[in-house]
Amino acid sequence: MKHYSSLEELHKAYGFPPPENPLISIVCDVVRPADFGNHIPQHTSDFFVICLKKMCSTFVSYGYGKTKYDPSTGTMFFLNPRQIVELNDLEQKIEGFFMYVHQDFLSGHPLHHEIKKYSFFEYEVNEALHVSPKEEKIISELFQKIVIEYRNNQDEFSREIILSHIQSLLKYASRFYKRQFMDRVVISGHTLNKFNEVLSGYLQKDTIQRQGLPTVTCIASKLHLSPRYLSDLLKQETGKTAIELIHLSLISEAKNLLRASNQPISEIGYALGFENSPYFSKLFKKEVGISPKDYREQFLN
Repeated sequence: MKHYSSLEELHKAYGFPPPENPLISIVCDVVRPADFGNHIPQHTSDFFVICLKKMCSTFVSYGYGKTKYDPSTGTMFFLNPRQIVELNDLEQKIEGFFMYVHQDFLSGHPLHHEIKKYSFFEYEVNEALHVSPKEEKIISELFQKIVIEYRNNQDEFSREIILSHIQSLLKYASRFYKRQFMDRVVISGHTLNKFNEVLSGYLQKDTIQRQGLPTVTCIASKLHLSPRYLSDLLKQETGKTAIELIHLSLISEAKNLLRASNQPISEIGYALGFENSPYFSKLFKKEVGISPKDYREQFLN
């Protein structure tokens, strides 16, 4: 699989004009050369990618997701460095903004650490943000401000100004994603119900003893979602992340077994997928406030 470590290589592969900075590039409303194909094979890069597509071109990522794009709205997607991506049906004329930012461009700036909290960089492209016309205008204006700084003769202030605009852009994206999560509850059904259905089936069968503790990745794959997207969507619906909900289900089942059987605590933990008995007891006490032993004695008394 091809890996692009320089912007010059990446731009050449995409049919974009040469970059003006080795660590950051902005491409907007570009017309690709006629002899470039409409497919770019799977590849990775060293860059964060932030994209606003004004018109529909199909970008297909490798992995999770079955959500179709809505061509009547603008679309934003975000990629982490080294995330696998594949582009299909790529149009010759691309209306929108593409921004590629090397990790080194963030060094020494608060965004170097802050960018890790924006979980949508770990979503699949199929879980893109669909922005309303009003939202698209806000994002476009921020991109235009970045373009102005990028194309000017860059000085000692340019980097700081560009990064401040990127910070604002990411904060707006977080706000718009929250709106999208709320809007799509009606469209896609309650994710919590689907999540609980998969988790319940996982606990009722012998899967848990064969594969160990249920994981967010395992459940997300069955729901055709990326783990971070699933966790953020559940957080919006319930106030708890996917792993917190898994733990609550396991502890609920543990309570039932502690009260309904005389099995040793270590065997109950093992039956629930905990190969490490102390870890089971530690998690139980964290969630319930007392140890499994004290819980059972309290019930018996």
